[in-house]
Amino acid sequence: MSSIGCTSISCVDVRLGRTQLEPPSIPAERAGKLIRLLAVALGAASLAACTQSTVVTHKSELRAVRQASLDQDRTTSSMMKKRVAAVRKHTASRRDAGRVKTASHGVASFYTEGTKTASGEKFNTMEMTAAHPTLPFGTKLRVTNVASGQSVTVRVNDRGPYVRGRVVDVSYSAADALGMVGKGVAKVKLDVVQ
Repeated sequence: MSSIGCTSISCVDVRLGRTQLEPPSIPAERAGKLIRLLAVALGAASLAACTQSTVVTHKSELRAVRQASLDQDRTTSSMMKKRVAAVRKHTASRRDAGRVKTASHGVASFYTEGTKTASGEKFNTMEMTAAHPTLPFGTKLRVTNVASGQSVTVRVNDRGPYVRGRVVDVSYSAADALGMVGKGVAKVKLDVVQ
């Protein structure tokens, strides 16, 4: 009695007691489909792996950007508080300026350059204006040259001076009226007029 058992991969001949491996007979059309399916599956798997690593990278970068943004917001917030405090300090009310009864003494200088003042006005060297560090814009200030006794009334429309030891910067025409153009600086007395 002889029987032959075959699967798609091998055939066994019981009568002879042999096992014979035969390549499965797969039609060429079916093999092409199988190869394409395998290629698509491998491509999808590699894309999925790339996408996952990109997502992880983007999440890490996003966390870093968010942290940097939070740090910057904290820094900006503290800087803004300081800036607002500085602005409040420099914009005292005129009512407060009128209360200042004491005269201050110090060194005055003059300036001729600049296009715009801190108050937003266009700088004009021919106007009787001055820069003061704290008095409100629009304050009338009498500046008296201690050496010569000459005085002039100026309007505060700018901030300054930014040189240590100086109390006021006046425009060129005010400096000329005070007789300080030649030296560039003069000891002065300041009185708030209005």
